[in-house]
Amino acid sequence: MPEATLKKYESALKSLYAFFNANSGLTEEQFKKIASFFIIRNFDRRQIVVQTGQTDDYFNYILKGVARKYIITGKKEITLQLSTEEHFIHSELSFHTRQPSLCFVEAIEPCVLLSLHYDHLQQLYIDMPELNKLGRLMTSQMYVRKELRDLSQIRLSARERFLQYIQRHPDMLQRVSQKYIASYLNIKPETFSRLKHLLRTKPK
Repeated sequence: MPEATLKKYESALKSLYAFFNANSGLTEEQFKKIASFFIIRNFDRRQIVVQTGQTDDYFNYILKGVARKYIITGKKEITLQLSTEEHFIHSELSFHTRQPSLCFVEAIEPCVLLSLHYDHLQQLYIDMPELNKLGRLMTSQMYVRKELRDLSQIRLSARERFLQYIQRHPDMLQRVSQKYIASYLNIKPETFSRLKHLLRTKPK
């Protein structure tokens, strides 16, 4: 990776290394070896990162921007994931099974992605047993997040889901169209608009 890129995204790369080190014990030297396989990919706003029917070859860490993963059923788009800086996004099923993707990944804002190719990851798994541990952990975390989201859809009301999301991600209303957030939370757009009144400060 070019030195200028390392400098520009130093904070994000430090966060990524801290995550790797805390969860697998990878050393700084090992992280540098992994980083040598990273490539930088730039996407414009609304540009598709992964198409349906395309096998996703890259594991992506967002250095800058917001991306979403979604599927289309009939004429309706359903948002499955919204991710910002220092988070991961890819078509998991396609990446891990090497099958065509059933979903889209799209840049909502101009995005800079730090990407690792599937083939390079497999080689790194062989070279670094510690990375295998991290891979299993991240897969487990993915399933835990999915189950927690599924449970919230069942157990929490639309109002509770809305307030919980905004509390955890207070900047998203300024960065992401509310229709995407409403879809992610499984809330009707008109209901979402009414719930936004909860965020307004009452006049004194």
